[in-house]
Amino acid sequence: MAGDGRTLTHIDASGEANMVDVGDKAETVRVAVAEGFVRMAPATLDLILKGDAKKGDVIGTARLAGIMAAKQTSNLIPLCHPLMLTKVAVEISEDRALPGLRIEAMAKLTGRTGVEMEALTAVSVACLTIYDMAKAADREMEIGGVRLREKSGGRSGDYKRGDA
Repeated sequence: MAGDGRTLTHIDASGEANMVDVGDKAETVRVAVAEGFVRMAPATLDLILKGDAKKGDVIGTARLAGIMAAKQTSNLIPLCHPLMLTKVAVEISEDRALPGLRIEAMAKLTGRTGVEMEALTAVSVACLTIYDMAKAADREMEIGGVRLREKSGGRSGDYKRGDA
């Protein structure tokens, strides 16, 4: 069964990469949440939070970049279907323990295929945007922890990380 964790859904019997045919799948509400972080020097975090970064509003720009990226996923990942997303949300919060910023993205639609890649793309691009906008202050920033936290809908059912 496709998506059962034992097969690669984008590889056919001859080993060729192919786009999965989702035409016979039922339309269901599908939601995915992904997360990641950007670790940085405490002074860089303070600079971003005060709004004093040279390039402007880091958090606002990263949020917008993540939303835009989710909508472009099929142009970036070769075998992803173009999707009619009904909602994308990107939340960015400070984490003094890192120190840095934590990013969470949610993607939603009613359709025949999941939105995990859209949520992961949103997080990844938001993280890259934070790095780009603050690199003049801190080239040692680290992007990490990009992963799917949960998803619902579809034939494979719901998923939630064990450590979430």
